[in-house]
Formats: sequence, structure tokens, C-alpha cells
Amino acid sequence: MKKAQSAASPAKPETPSSKRLRPADSPGTTSPVGKDIADILESIDQRLSSFDARLSLVEILHREFKSLRESLQFSQQQAETLFAENATLRESVKCLTDNVTQLNRENKKIKETVIDLQARGMRDNLVFSGIPEAAGEDAETTVKSFIKTHLKLPEDTVKNIAFDRVHRIGPMRAATGRPRPIVAKFGHFKQKEQVKSRGRELKGTDFSVNDQFPKEILERRRVLFPIPRGFIQKGSRAVITVDRLYMDGQLYRDPDITPWLY
Repeated sequence: MKKAQSAASPAKPETPSSKRLRPADSPGTTSPVGKDIADILESIDQRLSSFDARLSLVEILHREFKSLRESLQFSQQQAETLFAENATLRESVKCLTDNVTQLNRENKKIKETVIDLQARGMRDNLVFSGIPEAAGEDAETTVKSFIKTHLKLPEDTVKNIAFDRVHRIGPMRAATGRPRPIVAKFGHFKQKEQVKSRGRELKGTDFSVNDQFPKEILERRRVLFPIPRGFIQKGSRAVITVDRLYMDGQLYRDPDITPWLY
């Protein structure tokens, strides 16, 4: 009975001392719940540290991006400035190019005018080549004698020919050299043409009679002379007048051969 009563008796209330002495709460032991919380807190702390590091990296990247954007904006401004300056320079170069082109056209026109004036001033001149040269000669007498003897014009006609000037061209040459040409300026154009028309009498000799031209026109004529041969063989009619070639009455033009016509 006593054992039954003892077993049925109510449990003794816990005292503060008994609570402190429970095995679970004894010194050196940690509850599972506390350990989990500690782990969670440590994990959170690690994640926060990682987040701080990433945040710092983001801030660095942000500063770098800002600096890069400012640099890009500056470069863009510089590029816009350079583009504007380039456009101005390009316009200036175009203006200068146009001016140079205009000056070249005007210069060419002036040059052609001068050449034309020179040619007109030589319109009444003939150049006699191959006539032997003698010391102290009178050039006009030499020319008249040549016209009478080699061009076979009547003596009376020769006597009536009037010259404005007759002289040798260039400095004296050695006795063994080719004689200097004689240029004769006729007083009348018709008389000059009459003498020139007798040039056929000199075929097969060392003499020649030709119009006088400025050196620029002479160079052009040297370019033109070979051209008609092929056309003449085909039956075309070719005539060279000063520095122009006419084929069957049509002016011959070629930018590579006759650039002075452009």
C-alpha cells in the first residue's frame, strides 16, 4: 500500500536549483535549436559580407562606367569638333581647287592668246633653210638670189618683192656646221604666198621654205604631221592649218593628241 501511495503521489515541483542542474542545461552543452540559429546567423553574416564585397565591386564598376562615359562623351565632342573642322577644311580645299582650276583655265586662255598673237605677227614671214652662209653677206640680197635661182621666179617679179626685215636666226655656227636659217618678213602677204607656192621646186634638195611659227605651234605641228598618212592612204583629204588638222573638212580632235583644242 505504501508503495502504491508512493507511486501515486504527486511529483515534486521543480526548484530553480533543479532547473539549473538539468542535463540538457548543464555547462558545456548546446541545444540543437541554438546551433541551427548560430549556423543561420553565420551564413547570413557570410552572405552579407559577400554582398558587401559585390556591392563594392558594383560601386567600382559604376565609377569606371561613369569615367568611361565621360571619356566617351569627351571623345564624341572632340570627334564632332574635328568633323566640323574637317568640313570647313574640305570646303576651303574645294574653294581653292575651284580657284586653281579657274586660274588654270584663264592661264591657258592667256597663253593661247599670246601664241595666237605671236603667230599673227609671223603671218608674213618665211623661213629659208639650207642657204649657204657667207661672211659679211646681205641677207636680203641672198634671199632674192635664192628665190630667183631655186624657186624660179622671174627677175622682174623678184625685184618687186618688198621686205620689212631679213636676217639669219641664231648665233654664228662653225664653218663645218649647217648654215643658219634666214627669216624674211615680207611687206605684202600676197608676195609671201607667191614665193611660198614655189616651194615645190625644192623637192629633192637640201633647201626648204616654210611659214614661221612660234615654238609651241611647231611642236604641235610635229605631233600632227604623222597622223594624216594613214587617212590619206584610205582616200581621205587631210590639211594642216597652223596647229589644226582637218580631215575631209572636219576638225580632228583627240584629247590625248590635241589637248590644246580642249
